[in-house]
This record gives sequence, C-alpha cells and structure tokens, in this order.
Amino acid sequence: MLLVKGQCLISVFISGRNKLSSFQSLSDALSDTGVKSYAPELRRPRAEYKDYSSDWSPKDTVRRMQRGKVCSLERFRSLQDKLVLLDEAVAGHDGNVITAVLIFLKRTLRREILFRELEVRQVALCHLIHFLREMGEQKFLLDLLRFLDRTEEVALSQYREHLNIQDVEKRREFLKGCIGLPFSAEDTSHIQDHYTLLERQIIIEANDRHLEMAGQSELFRKYPRKASILNMPLVTTLFYSCFYHYTEAEGMFSSPTNLKKTFKIPDKQYVLTALAARAKLRAWGDVDALLTTKNWLGYTKKKAPIGFHRVVEILQRNNAPVQVLQEYVRLVEDVDTRLNLATKYKCHDVVIETYRDLKDRIQLTAYKDKVERGSAEEEKIHSILSNMQIRWKN
Repeated sequence: MLLVKGQCLISVFISGRNKLSSFQSLSDALSDTGVKSYAPELRRPRAEYKDYSSDWSPKDTVRRMQRGKVCSLERFRSLQDKLVLLDEAVAGHDGNVITAVLIFLKRTLRREILFRELEVRQVALCHLIHFLREMGEQKFLLDLLRFLDRTEEVALSQYREHLNIQDVEKRREFLKGCIGLPFSAEDTSHIQDHYTLLERQIIIEANDRHLEMAGQSELFRKYPRKASILNMPLVTTLFYSCFYHYTEAEGMFSSPTNLKKTFKIPDKQYVLTALAARAKLRAWGDVDALLTTKNWLGYTKKKAPIGFHRVVEILQRNNAPVQVLQEYVRLVEDVDTRLNLATKYKCHDVVIETYRDLKDRIQLTAYKDKVERGSAEEEKIHSILSNMQIRWKN
C-alpha cells in the first residue's frame, strides 16, 4: 500500500508544475507563492494563516503534509531531527509524504550517511529505490545497491541499460559484457540467451535483407517483410523463421529446428508457433507433417501437444478448407467439444458420424434440417437412419 501511494511522488504538494526539476529543492516547491492551491482563501479561520515556517514538530509537520498543508522542511537541520521526521512519515503510512521527506534527505545528507540510516529503515528504503527507478536516477541507485551489497540487483540494473542503446552492434557488445556480471544462475542463462538471440537476429537480418533486395526469393517477393527481426522476442523470431525458413537444415542459424534446439523451446510452444506460421501460408501439407508422429514400429498417428481443439481454431482463423478442418475436428476427444466445433464450422460429416456413434436418432434426425436438401450429407443421414443394424438409444 505504501509503495502504491508513493508512486504519486510529491504531486499532492505541488500544483501547477509537472517536472520536479522545475524546483531547486523541495522547500522551494513548497514555498512557491505562485502555487494557487496554497493561497489563503477568504473567510478562513485566522489559525489557517499561520506562517508555514513556524516551529512545527516532526509529527505536526507530517500531519500537516498529510492534509495537504504547506510545510517547510528546511528547519530540520540536525541529523537527529531529519531521522525523526522520516520515522514519523513512515509511521503515517502515506507514500507521498514518505517520498517527499526522502527527497529532502537525499538533497541535504551525504550519501553514505543516508544509505547507512536507510539500511535499518526498510520501508523508507523501498520507497527510495522505487523513486530512483521511476525517475531514472541510475547512478544514485547503483551506488545505493552497491552499499547494500545487493550484487544481483546491481547487475540487473546495469542490464536494463541495454534498453537505452539503439545501435544494434553496440547493444550486442553491451549484452556480451553483461554475461560476466554477478547474476543468479537463472538470470545468467537468460542474459546468455538474450545475447545469443540478438547475435542470430543480426545474421538472419543481414542475409534476408540481401535476399529481399536481390529479388532472389519467391517467398519474399510474395510476402514482403513488414518489419526488421532485430530486437524481437524469441517467439516472434521463431514465427518469422517458421514462415520464411521452415525447410532449412538444422545447421542453419535461421532454421526453426535450430532455434528450438538452441533455446530449448518446449514442444507446445514450438508446435503452436509453427502451426500458426504454416497455416498463415496455407501450407496444409506442412501442417499435416507437423502433427504426425511415427513410433519405433513405423506406425504413424496424429498428435497435438496443444490439443486438437486449438489446432482447429488456428486453422479456421486462417481460412482452412472444410476438408482440412474436418480431419482435425474428428480428432478432438471430448464429444461435446467435438460436436460444438463441428457444428460451428459446418463440418457436417463429423456431426453426422458423432451422432451415429452415440446412437442418437433424435439428434441425427433433427440435424437433417441443417444440411442442404439433396446434398451428399442428407443422403448420408438417410442411409444411417435406415440401417437396421444400428441399435438406437432413442
């Protein structure tokens, strides 16, 4: 709760100005006579006209700040008074007040003293760290984290700096340097993958730009690239690779299977991404091969780690023919789901076969009205209903 309120910084005290840097200090902001919010109003009690530089105690000062009253913090000059003021602000549970006091202490105390005192005041410390991150005061934040011996947080803060580097080669070199920072084992793996991915993207981008400009690829001519692959997430890179480089050998950096192996992409994610890419190209043969597995005896069967209901939805979004849809709707195990999908996408054969297998004559008879008169589907229903060997349930 404290941090949420603290996100507002000191806006509760400053009206009519957007940037904190507009003031040299917090007290300047609080004492700005041009701020109309604190101008005395007529018919207010005389007590309200008291000079805000009066000898208020730390507790009274915090209370007045919580009520939006104008207070000068400059009178708190000794370290003891400043720390009492901070403790009272924390006890008041008002994030705006805590942040305002911290800004004052940050400006008036030496760093080592401020850091030492915040080390035993965790609530205030969290507020200051949040404030520094929000304001982008990276150097001050790194000094604080180093003082606290939070080596992993220091490393992560340094890693975030890559977001400010626009030149792709410089970003790659920066990420390479981040690999040796004191991250946790999990974060080190993430940084290594990030560096490797960008390195791959640079190679793929250079090669594909050359192919596209030279007009040597029919696929690039038919489906021109809409954006650069540089700095894209792994899943976007995989989709791109499945779209433009699906048949490449695993030894190629742009090969989907190479990406899957290098970055240990789970089967579900790989199948989902590859299916979406090949369906977009209407490459139904590739879709069939992607979902076909072979056991050690040589027998083949269809398998979908993402579930055949999702396969159907992806194919339908890419305008797959009914013949293709029906093949995968049939493979949906849950009967109700299968019937819903078959009915929704007008896979009549699947609906008819399912009602036949359920021995539900009533539903099959009713469905006859939903198919075209004189069609093969209507003939199929008539044939099934007239089959004397079927023992109907109703």
